[in-house]
Amino acid sequence: MTGTLTIAGLGPGSEAMVTPEVSAALACATDILGYAPYVARVPPRPGLTLHPSDNRVELQRAGEALQLAAEGGHVVVVSSGDPGVFAMASAVFEALEQAPQYRELPIRVLPGITAMLAAAARAGAPLGHDFCAINLSDNLKPWAVIEKRLRLAAEADFAIALYNPRSASRPDGFGRALAALKEAGCGERLVIFARAVSAPDEKIETVTLNEARPEMADMRTLVIVGNSQTRRVGRWVYAPRQVR
Repeated sequence: MTGTLTIAGLGPGSEAMVTPEVSAALACATDILGYAPYVARVPPRPGLTLHPSDNRVELQRAGEALQLAAEGGHVVVVSSGDPGVFAMASAVFEALEQAPQYRELPIRVLPGITAMLAAAARAGAPLGHDFCAINLSDNLKPWAVIEKRLRLAAEADFAIALYNPRSASRPDGFGRALAALKEAGCGERLVIFARAVSAPDEKIETVTLNEARPEMADMRTLVIVGNSQTRRVGRWVYAPRQVR
């Protein structure tokens, strides 16, 4: 096998947040695969073939990437943020598990700035102590699992980064998540709504959980629910490093 497969994170949106390592991989690629809006972030050039696809065909996309690389292509599978955080790295390795003929293929995973970290930096330091990340999409796991994880994270007093909070196909899930956290006694915790971080229409808004409304989030929003000690200092929000 003469080709290579790279799984790369494009960061939250701004070209300035793409790492030099990822930029170098994109410059050498013969094929770029990914969800259409992410592929659109890669400028076309001679010798490069773009393969945009839908957001629900991850395994199909991963299988195509493996095949192209095995045929000699220098293939890059792109995700927004970091490819290992609710993104394509897991899908590629799942496809590889089902296709042992590709296991000698050179594969690299290149990290990116995930939405959680970009949003936290804009707000201050809300992830300055123990935290967790939960994907609110129930496309690949049942809602009961999501709700259980929310309750346990609240009980453990983690700050919680919520990915994929609300979409047109899932308009009610985020409201149910807010309700579950309120029932767990988190009503006075600070909640950061970070929309389109690093894009021209970026918006950062902080309210208490009791003030939060489902319509404040969409699929371009990363939501961070602070822990019980998270507080404001001026316009900044941070979690103290010492637990009392």
